[in-house]
This record gives sequence, C-alpha cells and structure tokens, in this order.
Amino acid sequence: MRIGIPREVKPWEARVALVPHAVAVLVQEGHEVFFEAGAGCGSGFGDEEYAVHGARIVPDAETLFRSAQLIVKVKEPISEEWRLLRSDHILFSYLHLAANRPLTEALQGLGLTAVAFETVVQDGQLPLLAPMSDIAGRLAIQIGAQLLHAGTGGRGILLGGLPGAERGHVVVVGAGEAGGNAVRVAAALGARVTVFDRLRSRLSAMMAVGPNVTALPAYEETIAAATREADLLIGAVLVAGARAPRVVTRSMVRGMRRGSVIVDIAIDQGGCVETMRPTDYGHPAYVEEGVIHFGVTNMPGAVPRTASQALSAVLLPYVQILAAQGVDDARLAGGLNVREGRIAHDAVASAMSS
Repeated sequence: MRIGIPREVKPWEARVALVPHAVAVLVQEGHEVFFEAGAGCGSGFGDEEYAVHGARIVPDAETLFRSAQLIVKVKEPISEEWRLLRSDHILFSYLHLAANRPLTEALQGLGLTAVAFETVVQDGQLPLLAPMSDIAGRLAIQIGAQLLHAGTGGRGILLGGLPGAERGHVVVVGAGEAGGNAVRVAAALGARVTVFDRLRSRLSAMMAVGPNVTALPAYEETIAAATREADLLIGAVLVAGARAPRVVTRSMVRGMRRGSVIVDIAIDQGGCVETMRPTDYGHPAYVEEGVIHFGVTNMPGAVPRTASQALSAVLLPYVQILAAQGVDDARLAGGLNVREGRIAHDAVASAMSS
C-alpha cells in the first residue's frame, strides 16, 4: 500500500499522525510511506528522522495526495484539501461528520471511502479516541483554572483553595475518558468536584477518586442545580459518531455566576452546551451570558508532541490492518463512515437526515 502522511493545515494544528518509529514498521512490512515535508516539525520530529526510517519525503501536499492510496492524517480535511482527494483514496483520520454537513457532503461527492478514528470500536471501547480524550480532559482543568484568573475576566478563584479560603467548585458532565480525566485532575488540585453520568459503574469509579468528589446520576434538575454553584463547568458528553446532545441549556448557563468558566470538550461533535460555539487557539474564549466559554475543537493540539506520540502508539496497528486487509476487516467496521461516497455509519446518516 502507498501510504501518505500530509502536513496538517487546519489552523493551530501541529500534530502528526505517525511518529518516525511507526513509519519504520510500515516500511519494514513492505509499504511505501510518503511524508510531506515539514509535517512533523510542529511535534518536534524533523524530516530527516522520517527519511532515516524509510519514508519518502515529498515537497508539497499535491505530490503527496497524488502519490498515496491511503491518507493518514490527524484532523478532518478542510476545504482547501478537498480538491486533492480522489475517489480511489481511503481517508483515515478524525472526521466528526455528524457535526459537519459540508465535509460529509464533500466526501460523498468525491465518492471516496473514509474511516473515522473516533468511531473505531474494540471491546466496547473507542481506542483511537481514548488518548486524545485523556489529554483533553486534563487540559480542560488546566485551561479552566487559568481562565478563572481575574486577569482573564474570571472570578478570581484558586481551584484548590487555601486555609481560610473556600475551594473552587468543578462540575463535570460525563464521566467517560475525557470527563474522568478532568475529575482526577480537579480532585488532585483539591477542588470540590461534582460529576454526572448515567452509568453507575462510572459513578462508582469517580467516587473512588477521592473524598472531594461527589458522583450523581445525570438528571436535568440536579445538573441545573450544580451549574448554579459551579466555578468551572466541563462538558464531556459523547455519543460515538453522533452529534453531542445538548445537556447544558442556555437557561442553565444564564443561572451561572458571572466570571465562571465553561470548557466544552464535546465541541468537535457539536458541543453539549447550548451556548457554546467552535473556537480555535487564536481566539479560544468568549463571554456569553456573563460566563467565559472555551470551545477549541482540537484541544490536544496545544501539546502536539505528547499528543502525536500517544496517537501514533494506538493508531499504528489499525494502519497496518487497513494497509494489509483493507476496509472490510471486522476490526474497522465501526470506523467506516463513508464507503465509495455512501454514508456507512448509522449515527452519521441520522444526523444528516435531521
């Protein structure tokens, strides 16, 4: 298989899909790997490292897309990349199609096949989404804590508190990979943490994090009550492949205290907070209803070296499957979103029909 790794061109994105050692594995298996010059620089991996490990360095995106059959990238292709895609390409990346009708229609029109990282399922888990969810959950607390500083318009709260001062209150909606990591970091800082989920197993796991964590079932009234007392609200609700449900309404946001902060990790799937809109690291936050909103759609892009290493480690086995077996391997069934221009994932089809 001819495998292409392009440079990411989405604004403020510096991750790379595969690190040099992963490329070496593919080359040793007999695949040709084409690597766009500069694609790894933002993550600290130079072209020479890829060349030493057997990649063929090409000067630009046009050459790369023309040379490759399997395109492996991090983020969904933006409009300027659509013209480079062909019907015989297999695209393998994060796609989040349920929240992106223009991209979905473009891929259909091209007639290609697209496999989405975020819907690949193994043993009931999402192995290619998990490491980025881990990072996003941890970053959500770091970023939220900074946005609470008075200098950024926040309430002037130190999340962990001090003797003689109250602890900050962190509310997390959703206790999966991202939400669970947010809870662990917030609890370690000493904040008062309230987390909501529908699954008792997740609530039990969150209670075990520490005595400063309260885990509750996700009822609308209890979420509303908690948001009124929140200094930092983390939205982390995920339905694989589907648009995120809006579980935090505008009226809930309106009831929050001025200068409190919301970080919506689910924004790349449309967001689970009604007042949230997509942002990027150029202009990451805005104020609505007196509350600071952070809606960056590629949160792990802030730590591209860590993120690239973590992603490459879980991604390589699936690239090997695609390169050797094609898209019909059962291990990729959940990831198949578009096949030869036809939507092949029920959640995406449902989102497009609504």
